[in-house]
Amino acid sequence: MVRVVDVKKDYHVGKTVVNALRGVTLEVKEGEFISIAGPSGSGKTTLLNLIGCLDKATEGEIFIDDEAVAEKNKKELALLRRRKLGFVFQSFNLIPVLTAYENVSFSLSLLGLSDREIRDRTMKILEEVGLGGLERRFPAELSGGQQQRVAIARALVKEPELVLADEPTANLDSKTGKDILELMAGLNEKHEITFIFSTHDPMVMDFARRLVLLHDGRIVEEKSREA
Repeated sequence: MVRVVDVKKDYHVGKTVVNALRGVTLEVKEGEFISIAGPSGSGKTTLLNLIGCLDKATEGEIFIDDEAVAEKNKKELALLRRRKLGFVFQSFNLIPVLTAYENVSFSLSLLGLSDREIRDRTMKILEEVGLGGLERRFPAELSGGQQQRVAIARALVKEPELVLADEPTANLDSKTGKDILELMAGLNEKHEITFIFSTHDPMVMDFARRLVLLHDGRIVEEKSREA
């Protein structure tokens, strides 16, 4: 599903060069539920952004479904993100003036689907994430956990092959965070969607079936456990 080959990423802050990633190699198979973990500044969010085609590597190569990301132009990368990738952010990133239904259905409107198919897919995923009956509510009328469920529904409604979740529990209390992780684990098993998390939350690490530990831009350890 994803191959990261000796990837390096440098940022220039004034005259200083920050080596965010220092040669990372990683393979993620279809259907995995994997967490990239490490302290602040370890490079985990940088790695997630590179896999998500939101940034470009300084050196090395990234492949998604054996397609070399570096060879694609901006339009091709946007199409790749639209068709194959879903994103869940710690700050939810919902559009405040749109209802839960509209936040989720908006991405489908970019795919050229019929109004009926958009409606059917949106209502189905809202029911699946536990938001049936709340589709007309605006983000400000929802709890943090409900907003994150809208964000998950928005990511999944396109039926992506890969979902990237950046600190998805960071703004949630522990019980709500656990509920969200159980939801995503269930969706992973049901739909065989690949999930990659970046986190420093021990609870997310416990849920992951493979844990990749980063420190100072390098992978220092990998752990796997049975589902």
